[in-house]
Amino acid sequence: MNVSWLNTFIGSVINTTVTTCGTAATNIYSAYQQQRSLLIGNSTGLSVLQATLAALHPRTVYLRLLDKSTEALEHLAYASIAYFLVCLAIYTLIFRYKGLGQLRLPWPTSQAAKRVLFVISHPDDECMFFGPLIYSLTRQKQCEVYLLCLSNGNYEKQSSKRREELWHSCTHLGLPQGNIILVNATNLPDDPNVDWKTDAVASIILHTVETLSIQALFTFDRDGVSQHPNHCAVYYAAASLCLANLLPKDCKFYTLDSINIVRKYLSIFDIICTCFMSRYWCILSWQESSIVRNAMKKHQSQMKWFRWLYIYFSRYMFINSIREVNLTDVELEMQIHEN
Repeated sequence: MNVSWLNTFIGSVINTTVTTCGTAATNIYSAYQQQRSLLIGNSTGLSVLQATLAALHPRTVYLRLLDKSTEALEHLAYASIAYFLVCLAIYTLIFRYKGLGQLRLPWPTSQAAKRVLFVISHPDDECMFFGPLIYSLTRQKQCEVYLLCLSNGNYEKQSSKRREELWHSCTHLGLPQGNIILVNATNLPDDPNVDWKTDAVASIILHTVETLSIQALFTFDRDGVSQHPNHCAVYYAAASLCLANLLPKDCKFYTLDSINIVRKYLSIFDIICTCFMSRYWCILSWQESSIVRNAMKKHQSQMKWFRWLYIYFSRYMFINSIREVNLTDVELEMQIHEN
């Protein structure tokens, strides 16, 4: 049988296949070289590796980050300047047009006289934290303001001196001396390392509220502004009265807002945060806040160097924001406290 034609056919197929595959491989390689040339030019593998290492060099990375950081800082600086200018504008407008909300109380100003009690832990709390609110309320004809201080400030064995300073400070804020109640109890020392018993503090608060027919009770919130255990103890004592439904029906319970450390030292520039995040507030002008600062200066035994910084930069010298506490709030915060 003559199979030469078959061999010829198979040879032709093999030749065609090899030629086709070779051409395809050549085309693929040409395309790769072209793409590689577009990406890295005529660089060799070694030069590519060197370029990669150079890009990851610490100095190169630092310069790149510095460039990006500089740009970000510029944007942050512009945003900060804009924020401060807006705060100054709002602050100026509030005191130029009195109706804009210098003082927003939880009750209408046209309402009948209010008997208000501030409960604090130590002499100097009244002006360090509650100064704007006490000063403003003592100038409201419909308000009779009282102050209950639960310790005599004997932490440094200066109780008699601090009692005197408290009287001078309150007088400067417009609070009559007859409206000041200073507790001198051995179980309530001015000491962050001593836990004040909730029942003992609650008993004193309730007795004062009932005796003076108080209609509005103001004190610290759960965080006590400065996280001082004595401040927090006052809140939990007042909250326990609310929880047990022992406060008189016509007595409302209000707390001073604790804020983060940044806002705390923004001075008047916290005004935007206050107006957007709080419902009730009190804002003093620079001249009015000078009265609060001078009241703080009456506490000469407490005027360390950092207190001087505090009275000029603390937001609590200019702004107080408060909130009403109801039974639901107390139940939730008590659960958090127990956990």
